[in-house]
This record gives sequence, structure tokens and C-alpha cells, in this order.
Amino acid sequence: MYWCKIAQTNEEYEAIARLNYETFVEEIPQHEPNTQRLKVDRFHEQNTYIVVYKKTELIGMVAFRDERPFSIDEKIGKVEKFLPQEVCDKICEIRLLAVKKNYRTGRVLLKLTQALNTFAYEKGYTAAVISGTTREEKLYKQMGFQQFAPAIGVTDAQFLPMVLTRDVFEHDLQRRLAKDNYTFYPGPVKQLETIGYTNLSHRSLSFKAIYERVQQKLLQLANTKHVGIIVGTGTLANEVMLAQLQAQQLGKGLILTNGEFGERLRKQAVRWSLDFDVVEQEWGTLFDCEKIALLLETRAYEWMLVVHGETSTGTCNNLDGLSQLAKCYNVKLCVDSISTFGAMPFSLQDCYLATAVSGKAIGAVSGLAFVFSQYLAQSATTLPAYLDLANYQQGAIPFTLPAVLLGNLDESLQAYPVRYEQLQQRFEALLQLPYMHFQLPTTRYPMLITIQLPKTLSNLHIDLALNGLLVHGDSPYLLQRGFLQFAVIQPDFDDALVRLNEMLHYYEQIIEA
Repeated sequence: MYWCKIAQTNEEYEAIARLNYETFVEEIPQHEPNTQRLKVDRFHEQNTYIVVYKKTELIGMVAFRDERPFSIDEKIGKVEKFLPQEVCDKICEIRLLAVKKNYRTGRVLLKLTQALNTFAYEKGYTAAVISGTTREEKLYKQMGFQQFAPAIGVTDAQFLPMVLTRDVFEHDLQRRLAKDNYTFYPGPVKQLETIGYTNLSHRSLSFKAIYERVQQKLLQLANTKHVGIIVGTGTLANEVMLAQLQAQQLGKGLILTNGEFGERLRKQAVRWSLDFDVVEQEWGTLFDCEKIALLLETRAYEWMLVVHGETSTGTCNNLDGLSQLAKCYNVKLCVDSISTFGAMPFSLQDCYLATAVSGKAIGAVSGLAFVFSQYLAQSATTLPAYLDLANYQQGAIPFTLPAVLLGNLDESLQAYPVRYEQLQQRFEALLQLPYMHFQLPTTRYPMLITIQLPKTLSNLHIDLALNGLLVHGDSPYLLQRGFLQFAVIQPDFDDALVRLNEMLHYYEQIIEA
């Protein structure tokens, strides 16, 4: 197995120095020999090294830097003198491409090139420059580089100033270098089959049959009396839920927050000018039902709002306990179940309002939002028509609903209830992998695992991406806390798990060596 990572250990830096020596002293006589047979690059402290392994053997590398002056600047003057202004906004330099002689195959070079382009492209560079040895001119051209200035150096070690622009990469190379990515995102869900256009009208009897079948399946899974199906995201579903609270003028409420999505609900509630207090819990910890009971005893709250599955941490809040409190104190419980609905069986029977979406655990394409209720909403003329829940409960479909989204959802719902067991099995398999013991100590639900890594593993997110394993870690709230998340809802999870498991085991050996 060939795989790439960012060099970070002393052992890796020593292996890089040995490979540097073999390539740029012994093979290409660019530097003087030494008895240690090590060559440490003069820009070592500024370099980011992308290395390629065969299992646990470091067999190749390339260096990346964006601090000026570049080494090529020192040879030909500032590269801006030779390049069009539009490609000079954000330039990086790539140097020291080296692969052990026994491994100079197309597969190794392709793997290294893919990883390098993933790393540099995501950083938004407009161009990359290199000093390419004339011996490998054909290879560099295959990688998309073009000579932009006369050759430099001595006869035995001549180099070509070459550039790869973002425009050339996007138009000529991106598709050719594309690799099979596996995602562990908690949404949206990858669709393995092409979703085609359909001209089936949302006013037709055929459409109505699909619509009613989807409604009944959703109501069965949720154990509620009514559901509104809306074109939109989970945020829109929550807007509709909050709009109902505002339109009904229910009085003061209580919002429980212990993560990013609880905080978003609070911000949305402020926009609706709702009157509420907040119970703010530390991220990743459960709410204390006894303390909430004391609040409900001493204050006249009419509604309570909580996120069931707090995606930002993987915390699954105690829906049963909160439902009992709501019934005991005659409080209307409103729940964001966007991340949990479809991940495991539970009932929303005791919830006044609840929200979910198509593009999470259910596995359908994103674009449909659901608002569940145990009552038939009254039309609220104070609300925008699109946010009035009553419009979605009156039998007729009020607004255009794309048949392609509804059909895809209908197909995904056929997987239930078997999908519950499938997700549970995936979750348990994921728990067995290296580094999953860094999971947050919280009640979990079988959709995703959140881990908080030590500083020695701070590059894991990037290293996985270099190998086409995309995990959830780019959101600001995750980056700030050093969280990585692995979800089990993607359709190619089984194949992805095999690749992830193999890489993490090799990775563990390298880091702990």
C-alpha cells in the first residue's frame, strides 16, 4: 500500500536527509559529499515535506514552501519578472522531488503528485514554481509544469524554471489526477447513482402517491401525527419550528444548549424575538435533568427547546428524560432531531414540534426538511407563507416539491428498519480502529464518533485527506477545539473503513516509532 502524509517526526526528517543526499549529492551532483551521507536542506525550517510510504518505509518526498525569497528567485531573480501578473497573486515553490530508485514507478509518482496537488490546491495558490532537473523534464510536463525562463546551472546539473498555474491545473489536470475519495462526513450523503431529472408534476396523481407513501413512512419512524415536508435545509426546518412558537405567543421558554447547534438555535430564537432563558452546558456533557426540574418548578416556562443529537460533539441528549420533565411540568418540548432521525429508533410522540432532514442518517440527497408535530397547526397570517407550518398540513402540496428529491427520499426510506442495525454495526466496527479511544467521554449515538487528538496527531486530518479519506474537521468550531469526526452514514462506508483501517495502522507505527 502506498500512502502519503506530512512529515513531522525526527525519524522522518532523518530519512528525508538521507534521500536528499542520495538524490542531490550522489545521483545529481548538486552538492558536495559528506561522511554522514545526510543532506539537510537550507530551507528545512520553512519546508513542509509531503512524503510517500510503502507500508512503513519512506520511499519518496517533495518539499513545499511559500516564504520569499524562493530558491528559484535567487537563481533567476524574482519570478514575477517572467510570469503574467494574474498568476502571481499567491505563489508557492515546490522543491526536492525525490523517490528511491527502486520505487520510481507511475503509481508512486501519481500518488505523490495527487497528494501535493490536494495540499496546495486547498490553500488557494494561483501558481507553483519549480527548478526542474532537465533529466526529468518529461515527467514535469506530464505533471502540468511549463518552462517559463532559460535553463540554469552547470552542465551536469541543469535546471529548468517551470510553473504550474491554477488555471492549467483546473482545466487540464484536475480530472486526470482525480482519485477515489471516501468521505466520513455526517452529511451531505454521497449518492452512488446519478440522480436524473424528472418532469413529474407535483400536482399529478403519481406524485401524490409517492408523497403520501413518504409521509406515512416518516410518521411511522417518528411516531407523530403530522409532518410537513419542505424544500430546504435543517436550518429552515428550525426556522419553521421557531416561527410556530412566535406565532402562537406561547410565552417564556427554556433553551438547552451544549454545543454548536444548540447555540445556533439560540441565535435563531433571538431573531424571532422569542422570550426565553438558557441553560448552557459544557460542550460534550449531558444536561442534568434534576437541575432542569428545579428550574421548571420555580419558573413558569411554556416551552423547552433542545438539540437531540448535538453533531458538534456527538452527544446524544436524554430525550426520554426531557420528555418526562415536559409532561410533568406541562411544558411543550421542541426538538432538533436533525442528526439523530434515522440513525437509531426513537419516538417523537411526546414532542410538541421536532425537525429532521433527508440528507443525514436517512441517506437521501440533501434538500428536504421535515417538521413533525402532534397537533394540526392553525394558519398564522403574521408569518411568511413559506414558514407557516399550517400550509404543509392541509393535504394539498402547497409549493413546488421536486419529484427527483422526493423519489430519492422514498427509495432511501425503504431501507428502514434494517438500516438501524446496519448503522449500529458500522459504528461498532469504527470504534475498533486506532485513535478512536480519543473519543469524547459522552453518550453517543450510532452515527458518528468525535475524537479530540493530542498535539502529536495534529496533522491527521490533513494526512487522511492526502489519501482521499475525508473526515469532518474543517468547520471553525471543530478546528478551534481540535475535534475530528467520523460518520457512518455514507453508502460506501464498508470500503472506506478498510482503507481507513489500513492507513491508521501504518500511521500508528510511524508516529509511535
